[in-house]
Amino acid sequence: MEPHWDDLKVFLAVARAESLSGAGRELRMDPATVGRRIARLEDAAGAALFIKSPQGYALSAAGERLVQHGEQVERAMRAGFEALVGPSDQLEGPIRIGAPDGCANFLLPQVCAAIGAEHPGLDIQILSQPRVVNLSRREADMAITVSPPTAGRLLVQRISDYRLHLVGSAAALRDGPPILGPEDLRGRRMIGYIPDMIFDAELDYLNDLGVQRVALASNSVSVQLRLVAEGAGLAIAHDFALPFAPGLIKLLPDKIALSRSFHLVRHADDARSPRLSRFATRLIAGLRREIARLERLT
Repeated sequence: MEPHWDDLKVFLAVARAESLSGAGRELRMDPATVGRRIARLEDAAGAALFIKSPQGYALSAAGERLVQHGEQVERAMRAGFEALVGPSDQLEGPIRIGAPDGCANFLLPQVCAAIGAEHPGLDIQILSQPRVVNLSRREADMAITVSPPTAGRLLVQRISDYRLHLVGSAAALRDGPPILGPEDLRGRRMIGYIPDMIFDAELDYLNDLGVQRVALASNSVSVQLRLVAEGAGLAIAHDFALPFAPGLIKLLPDKIALSRSFHLVRHADDARSPRLSRFATRLIAGLRREIARLERLT
């Protein structure tokens, strides 16, 4: 049986969503139709492409092999249409960006809103993840990371450095003993990431301070800042997030200061896509401006 090319698109959607219903929402098909299309493709391939379980659809060994070729076809089709249409000042269609929580909450909304206003045909999706976004499974078209990846066929562009400082609630600090040096932090309640859910060593800020216990923890930067605002403890926070939390103040800024960097990561093959490259250029420029603007406010 000859394969239907349209079934390859359905196959990729199921591989990424790991379910018929998730793929159906993406493709605007009912799950039963998605299931029939997968069955037809498996008949044509002569092999099971997924391992089905109550937890969803996981790629089989044959599916893992096919997904690599399917994504090459997908990229070639996108590049072909872009070449056919020719260059345009307007960007259109969906673009999904994966990013760590702090960047997704405090930087990307402003930057993407500005890009979207300039390009009304563009559908920008921000995927805030407490882990590294899997680009090979097309969870996103591009990802913002703290540590640049060292494996895989990826295009990595440095975006910008950003700064972090120890912060506390001004109201709570007035009621406690003064903090004049790092030694005064002993016995203070510390707020940070959930230790066993830190997906990048660069995010283990409290380890740099020698903190042994995280009394209150969350994988969300926003939750951490709310805990600090409630007077529950001290935390390391991004300078670019502080304008959104006016009740917090920096502590020992000349003695406790961290610096990290954001990187934009894409598939190496996507470098041939004028649309994604032009969007990436705008995104990087916008993030650099926004980080600099917000840090000047602190």
